[in-house]
Amino acid sequence: MSRQASRFDTKKVNAEFLTLTYGALVTQMLRDFENIEDVNKQLERIGYNMGMRLIEDFLARTSAPRCLEMRETADRIQQAFRIYLNVQPTISNWSASSDEFSLVFETNPLTEFVELPQDLTNLRYSSILSGCIRGALEMVQLDVQCWFVQDQLKGDNVTELRIKFVRRLEDAIPAGED
Repeated sequence: MSRQASRFDTKKVNAEFLTLTYGALVTQMLRDFENIEDVNKQLERIGYNMGMRLIEDFLARTSAPRCLEMRETADRIQQAFRIYLNVQPTISNWSASSDEFSLVFETNPLTEFVELPQDLTNLRYSSILSGCIRGALEMVQLDVQCWFVQDQLKGDNVTELRIKFVRRLEDAIPAGED
């Protein structure tokens, strides 16, 4: 007896499952922490830890060589969003020195079924994404700052994530192991 083909689009089901699960996580964190800033920090930290682990999978899947400039890094970040979240943000708003750019999302997959109440306007709901980018880039020796400029949950037309190169990290040898 053969298995019948599924009627569901697995990528869409997986994306919706992620969206709902993430929403439940944020809701529970809002119950557990007294302060919205603590929730923001925890979401960013969770994303950071995820990024530190996802970079290995990304490099194994893509066999991507080391990026030599931020434009290549931006392209790889865009590729990662396509692979892991099935969205492709637009890369735009490059700084004159090419060390800062924006990722613009027409739709943010994390916020598909979300509306923020008035008392949660300071919640950075999608900060897990900025943490993930920071964590992944730190693992490939890039120190960056990452923050939201626009957010559809707060009434903007798009979600814009800004990424700024800070410095290249040097490989460090733990103290006492010279």
